[in-house]
Amino acid sequence: MKFFLCVIGMVMIVEGLPYFIFPEKMKSWMEKIIEMHEGALRWVGFTLMLAGLLLVYLGRR
Repeated sequence: MKFFLCVIGMVMIVEGLPYFIFPEKMKSWMEKIIEMHEGALRWVGFTLMLAGLLLVYLGRR
């Protein structure tokens, strides 16, 4: 459980960095995301999940 909490904490840090460093840029990116087609967003999400799964596999190997 400690490892899981550390991983969640690190994800939150990495996810929060762009908002902290580039808030105005993140607003424009969010506007572009809102305009994207749902299928494209699903494809991006799926690709990111596969990349994360690959990283976890390689890290635990």
